[in-house]
Amino acid sequence: MQQHKYKRKNTLNLITTAILGISLMGCTDNSTATSNHAKQIEKKPFNAADAKTFIETTEIELTKLSQPAAQAAWAYQTYINQDTAAVSAYLSEKYASKASELAKRAADFNDVEVDIDTRRKLDLLRNGLVLPAPSDPVKSQRLAQITSELEGMYGAGKYCRTEKDCLRLTDMNNIMANERDPAVLLDIWKGWREVSPPMKALYQEEVTLANQGAEELGFKDISQLWRGGYDMPADDFAIELDRLWTQIKPFYDALHCHVRAELGEEYGTDIVPQDQPIPAHLLGNMWAQSWGNIYDIVKPEEPLDVIDVTAALAEKQYDEVKMVKQAESFFSSLGFAPLPDTFWERSMFSQPAERDVVCHASAWDIDEQDDLRIKMCIQLTGEEFSVIHHELGHNYYQRAYKELPMLYRGSANDGFHEAIGDTIALSITPKYLKEIGLVNTIPDESNDIGMLLKLALDKIAFIPFGLLVDQWRWKVFSGEVTPENYNTAWWELREKYQGVMAPVERPSDAFDPGAKYHVPSNTPYTRYFLAHVLQFQFHKQLCELAGNEEAIHRCSIYGSEKAGKALNEMLEMGKSQPWQKALASLTGSEKMDATAVLDYFAPLKDWLDTQNKGRQCGW
Repeated sequence: MQQHKYKRKNTLNLITTAILGISLMGCTDNSTATSNHAKQIEKKPFNAADAKTFIETTEIELTKLSQPAAQAAWAYQTYINQDTAAVSAYLSEKYASKASELAKRAADFNDVEVDIDTRRKLDLLRNGLVLPAPSDPVKSQRLAQITSELEGMYGAGKYCRTEKDCLRLTDMNNIMANERDPAVLLDIWKGWREVSPPMKALYQEEVTLANQGAEELGFKDISQLWRGGYDMPADDFAIELDRLWTQIKPFYDALHCHVRAELGEEYGTDIVPQDQPIPAHLLGNMWAQSWGNIYDIVKPEEPLDVIDVTAALAEKQYDEVKMVKQAESFFSSLGFAPLPDTFWERSMFSQPAERDVVCHASAWDIDEQDDLRIKMCIQLTGEEFSVIHHELGHNYYQRAYKELPMLYRGSANDGFHEAIGDTIALSITPKYLKEIGLVNTIPDESNDIGMLLKLALDKIAFIPFGLLVDQWRWKVFSGEVTPENYNTAWWELREKYQGVMAPVERPSDAFDPGAKYHVPSNTPYTRYFLAHVLQFQFHKQLCELAGNEEAIHRCSIYGSEKAGKALNEMLEMGKSQPWQKALASLTGSEKMDATAVLDYFAPLKDWLDTQNKGRQCGW
């Protein structure tokens, strides 16, 4: 499964901003002396009533402004052409400049004593921007233009081996997943990275402009702004990430050791040296971020009965719509209301033959109420079946908080939104597949190592990648990494955290980070790291509520309205409270903890330790 690849889209996180709106100007008091005193203009101090009026006015205007921008963004991503690009860029610029203006006005109330609710909304406004626009209208317009252009370059990207042989990313992803000839894999790996070098100069300019906007808001740079949006000091948040990674790293190291050894046997140790990082093109994924596609190479030697969901979908004649309908029925079994008719009328489920689109899967909330959609180029695979459940998790979360004030319509922190869909996907167990009629039998526990290994190849393998993408960006935003070192720093971090290396020496003008969607689209990535911790915490608690008596990795909450009720109560909180409170509402703890990850995969860790005896681990 690759749920982490998929980006939530709503009108608070459209193209360059997370919070948009109209600012309220402060009042001034002009007094003229009747004697020889000069004319004086004094700025009236702001008070709590001003702050409250500012928030109320802002939320009214936000509601008016959100839908047209969302519709323009949807049109652009599902029909890339000159006109939709122009409209999207225009609205992006208007929103970006308004968002920055609004955040600056919110900062005017920093020293005003206000009630808790107003203070939280003011802080969300100030910290909610993704790429703050400079106040200079020319620079603001340029930032919006670059942002739109970068996303369009990625969406329209192709690799042409000959004039008549051009491959889209979806085609290349299939080759990376299924091909075992290292020469072919290397060609495809290098080919997709020809898309990103033209992005480099634009990205550099974008960083410069957005940093100017961040400075106008009182931040050192975008890095400080991004890290400061987690209900704790920015530096404390970085420490929290290190703590969670330290919990998981020993398990990752064991998985890495086993995978490298098996790849060495498959391709030879001249291609996969046993004392170095793994070459990135051999891990079954364009970005080596998840490794589930090479399960056939690294699976246990003993015969295991592992369900082939892709084959089961084909046997039961599932198409794209039926796959989505089945995912909807999962949520219905938890007590959630069905999706609106407009979801089925307006979503994009497959790649149109006649036009360019952004196939990258995403969930959309167009009107902040009931116009929910997903955008995917669905492939009829078990992996995509899980992804659909994940994306609908976003939609149900979006609908759960729709009654909250505009500024609270979002997830407790951005990791929560990703974690909800992943939590649901953890319940796609053999038990669930049997209950919905996709399979007839459930393999016994002696077969679980195979299932756990396949899941770990996606989820555990992903965790360091989920951490390093923003580690790289934070260094770029702060100026620690300069443009001439963009690519070098990228691969240094990949080797440090993942133990993965570029398969060939990269050209001096390479911009390999740009070959990953979330970089040109400016989607913060730490949310996916957090989601990979939170989903296991959520799953463990929901399984307890569902009365599960099996091992935690065999649990499915399908059909448990009690679990669904508890989940929905957390979802309905939106971001009205600090994320710690939302977490505690479901789990009883305000602290993120990776122990649940280790509990889930405990049988696999024992198996890996046995396999790795006598092997050289580390890099």
